Amino acid sequence: MKMKQIKQLLMDEVKKVSKNIEHFCVNPGKNFTRERKIPVEKLILGIIGMQSANLTNELLNLYDASVDTPTASAFVQQRSKLKPEAFEEIFQGFSKQLCSEKNSDLPVFAVDGSDIQIATNPDDVSSYFSGLNGQKGYNLLHLNALYDLNKNIYVDAVIQKRFDWNEHEALICMVDHSSIPKALVIADRGYESYNNMAHIQEKGWFFLIRVKDGISGIKAGLDLPDEAYFDMDIQLRLTRKQTKEAKILFKDKNHYKFIPHNINFNYLSSRSRKHDPLSFYDMNFRMVRFQITEDTYETVITNLEREEYPPCKLKELYASRWGIETSFRDLKYTVGMLNFHTKKTACIKQEIYSHLIMYNFAQIVTSQVSIRKKQRKYTYKVNFCVAVHMCRLYFHGKTTPSVLETIIAKNLIPIRPDRHREQNIKPKGSHSFLYRVA
Repeated sequence: MKMKQIKQLLMDEVKKVSKNIEHFCVNPGKNFTRERKIPVEKLILGIIGMQSANLTNELLNLYDASVDTPTASAFVQQRSKLKPEAFEEIFQGFSKQLCSEKNSDLPVFAVDGSDIQIATNPDDVSSYFSGLNGQKGYNLLHLNALYDLNKNIYVDAVIQKRFDWNEHEALICMVDHSSIPKALVIADRGYESYNNMAHIQEKGWFFLIRVKDGISGIKAGLDLPDEAYFDMDIQLRLTRKQTKEAKILFKDKNHYKFIPHNINFNYLSSRSRKHDPLSFYDMNFRMVRFQITEDTYETVITNLEREEYPPCKLKELYASRWGIETSFRDLKYTVGMLNFHTKKTACIKQEIYSHLIMYNFAQIVTSQVSIRKKQRKYTYKVNFCVAVHMCRLYFHGKTTPSVLETIIAKNLIPIRPDRHREQNIKPKGSHSFLYRVA
C-alpha cells in the first residue's frame, strides 16, 4: 500500500464522520449547523494532528501562523460540542481498513492495559485517587488495547475510568466486536478466565494465556503432572449446578468443573431451578509448562494445535507479547499521549483516540519505507520519533511522500538485542492553560 493510499484511507474516515456529524455531536440539530471559523472537518484534523505544544501554538501550526487563526477559547468551545465517539469511529474505521489487507498468516493480537494520568479532579470519584503519605491526589483513566503484533498497530481500544475498570469486560467487548474471522489472542496472567476463553472460542479464534502458579488460578483446579515441564490436553465440561450427580463428576477435575453463580460465565445461565437438568459448556485446551531460564518456568493455556504449535513455538509466541508493552511506551512518550490540551474527561478521550490514530498512521506509513542493508555491526531500524514527526507533517500536507521517505530512511537507530540497561524516562511537565480551565 502506497503512502498516498494510506493517507486517503484516513481522510475518507474523517469525511465519513464529518458528513454524519449529527450522530457525534452533543446537541444534534444545534451543534455544527452554522458556518464557523473552525468547521468540523478542520476541527477533527486539528485534534488528530496535535503534538505536545500548548493549544495556541498548535492552532498557529494548524493555520500556518495566519492572522485569521482562531483563538484557543474558540477552539475549546467547538471541540466541546463533539463527542469522543467521533474519534473512536475514525479509529475503528481506519484500523479496520488497515487490517483488511489479505494475508495468509494468522493475525496475532496482544491484549493489555495501561493507566493514563489526567488532570486532577477530586469530584470525579470514578477516576480519583487520594494521595497517601503526603502525596497529592490524582486521576487515572485505563486504556485497554488489542494490538496486532505483525502489523504493529492498534486494532481496537476501550477506555475506562480507573475505579470502573474491568479488563475482562474490555477484552470480551473487543473480541465480540471484531469482524476478523480468525486470530490468535496472547494475554498475560490478568486475563486468565474461563469466560474470556469461552468468548474467544465462540468467536472461532485461538488464545494463548499465561496462567498463575498459585492456588487461585485455573491451574490449581486441575490434576497436572508434578513435573518441571509438560504439555497436557484438557477436555473440560463446565456447569453451574451442584447436584449429587454433579458432585460425583467433579471428582474428575480434568473433565468437570463447577462455576459458582457469582463468577461471570456468559454461556451458562446464572439461575437454575432444582429440577432443571444438568447443562454443560464444553471447552478443549492444552495446559503447557516450559522453561524460561535455568530455574524459572511458565505455564500457559491454549487451544492451538500441538502439531503446528509445539511448546517451543508457544514460548516464542508468548515472548512476542512484549510488543504491546513497547507500543505503550511509544504511544505515551513519542506520539505524546502524556500531554493533553484539556482537563475535561470527554475531550481527553478525544485526544487518546487521536493518538491511537496517529500511532497507526505513523506505523503503517513507516512500514512502507525501504531501508538499505549495509555491512554494519548492528541491524538498523527506523527512528520512530523522527518518523512520527514527519508523518504528522505529511498528515497536514506540509511535506511530500518522497521527502518523507528520504528523511525517515536517513534517520535510523541500531537494534541492540538483549540490552538490559535501565533508562530513566521522565514525563514532560504538563502545559499550563493560559486563558482558563478547558
